[in-house]
Amino acid sequence: MKAKLLWMGLSVLLLMVPPAWAASYNNHSAKEPLYPLSPLVVKKGVDTVYPSVAGDFMVFDTYRDGAFRVERVSKNSPNTTSRRVNTMIVREAIRFGVAVNDGSVGFVSNRTGPLSAWMWLGNGESYAAIGQMGGFRGNVPPYHLNATPDGNVWCYDTTLQKLRQNELLNEFDKHPYVELLGQLWRTYDSNNFMHKQGYAATKTGNKNKFNPPVLYVYNRQTVQLNMIPNAFDGTLSPDGRKVVFVRETNGNYDLWMQTVDGRELVQLTDSKFGDFEPQFSPDGSKLLFVSNRDYDGTVTRTSIYMMDMKHFTITRLTNARSAVDGGPAWLDDNTVVFHSDRNPSKPQTGTISGWNIWQLKLN
Repeated sequence: MKAKLLWMGLSVLLLMVPPAWAASYNNHSAKEPLYPLSPLVVKKGVDTVYPSVAGDFMVFDTYRDGAFRVERVSKNSPNTTSRRVNTMIVREAIRFGVAVNDGSVGFVSNRTGPLSAWMWLGNGESYAAIGQMGGFRGNVPPYHLNATPDGNVWCYDTTLQKLRQNELLNEFDKHPYVELLGQLWRTYDSNNFMHKQGYAATKTGNKNKFNPPVLYVYNRQTVQLNMIPNAFDGTLSPDGRKVVFVRETNGNYDLWMQTVDGRELVQLTDSKFGDFEPQFSPDGSKLLFVSNRDYDGTVTRTSIYMMDMKHFTITRLTNARSAVDGGPAWLDDNTVVFHSDRNPSKPQTGTISGWNIWQLKLN
């Protein structure tokens, strides 16, 4: 009997303490990149976030000296000449840049008073309105703008909660805490959208005091505007027929997909932590997204992941020890771009108090 009890005690101890090889593997994986990566756009004194790629162009958001701007560059030489979307009024903020195949640039601005989404047509000074911005309270503040590569179908999200809606309008052109520049998914999370000493983990059971946002999908050809409840951070398939979005359920965030007309709703991820910022590949066969699933839901530590849309298998692409990787996009079939607070001189172990755009090679 004593021998049996001793064996049971040793068994429990072995389960509690991981073997030496496991500890070695975990330490190795925290230091070494899973795929080769390097800084792509580094501007001194400028935060560059949320790259968007279509055709021969890359668009990204910048923040410098209290001003939000959107820039367009050649995706093949992003550090050479850039074109900035011009402002029209004093203290205009221009955010949420989206690249379109022909060089047009989508963005959200406060130039007409309440926030509205526009598309600069790529040459000269002509702008097309995106979507019907009306809601039952008048204009709604569009956030997280996205589009198909051809610019025919667009999506954006907003809150229908009056108090939070007013807060969004006030926050749009104000100086944010630097973390929020690169973690826009926090917009609708009451536990995490403001800077504080600690953040609640994105984990099942954490109550969100904000009402769920809604996602709008707008077809410029048919002029049809669809609404999807409890959805944000949308990305559209290249043909504009499907949309993948983030949905919060009881404090946790997962990815869902449905056809734009509301059929075939499918839950893509079921992590007990947070999955955010999905982005389809140009051929629709893969999906990039951001998650803190390997950091126990910690808000300020995230990595980039890739889902195969045929088999729904998931591959982790980045694994820095303490960095926030976010806003992934496809530079080409073999290259992923994203923003991060990694230290360019110590990308796997150090961070900085700003954001740059990085690239990683899948092969």
